[in-house]
Amino acid sequence: MSTLRELKSRIGSVSSTQKTTSAMKMISSAKMHKFTTQLQRLLPYRNMVQSVIGHLLATDVEFSSPLIAVRDVKKVALVAFGSDDGLCGAFNIYVGKFLLETVRATQEKYGKDVAITIIPVGKKMTKALHSVKNPSFTVCDVPYNTRSNADELHDFTDMLRTGYLDGTFDQVNLVYMHFKSTSRQIATCDQMLPVSYEALVANADKKAANQPCIFEPDANSIFNSVLPLYIRSMMQEVFTESCASEQASRVMAMQTASDNAKELLEELNLEYNKLRQQGITTELLDILGGQVER
Repeated sequence: MSTLRELKSRIGSVSSTQKTTSAMKMISSAKMHKFTTQLQRLLPYRNMVQSVIGHLLATDVEFSSPLIAVRDVKKVALVAFGSDDGLCGAFNIYVGKFLLETVRATQEKYGKDVAITIIPVGKKMTKALHSVKNPSFTVCDVPYNTRSNADELHDFTDMLRTGYLDGTFDQVNLVYMHFKSTSRQIATCDQMLPVSYEALVANADKKAANQPCIFEPDANSIFNSVLPLYIRSMMQEVFTESCASEQASRVMAMQTASDNAKELLEELNLEYNKLRQQGITTELLDILGGQVER
């Protein structure tokens, strides 16, 4: 009977785990929906910025800005977006592996002497990077994480922009998981600074180029005013996509855990019923054996 009690205890534990993982899946699913909704809300702002850029690029003005100036790359900053909490499957592992691949690709492109600074966002990513002893890069901690609000994210963006303008970095790249769907996220590296002029042309609203505009005070001044807004919208979109990908990974991890718990629960119930039936059969045989002896 002690074996039956142990099995019953394990069944209760697994059943409780299944309920917990199912609840966590529902919570993560709600959070993922919140971030995907935020992505949709960011679209009008981004489209407006791209519309203004489209009007500007339609002119014959030669634009000049320190944010698009290309210079020799000797110092690169890689902003790696991870998670603050666990139980999100291999989310941080995928980001970490892609980050190391990006470090190697950066060294191949700019030489072994390029100074690479990794700026982690998220406690798990920060802890993982500090545990890696790699002379190829240095880790710089910042007081921002996946729970940072919009104002804090803008401060972070301004800090990176200031670092680029004062020469601390010659290039700033964002490493994150691009959200495609609940079951699919793609590791991505986007260049934030300097702003790629080709990317501006590719992303500009083509319809805006066909609409004549009068610029006041002048096109170049407006261009220099819009660029910081473009950078902010890019950072906000990347941050939100990373958070959505984290929650999607957690949804899939909790679904897998719940399915495994269900399978284990079925196996334990089957084993419990077999032992219980075996015990009843043994008791009946003992009773019948006692009657025969009389």
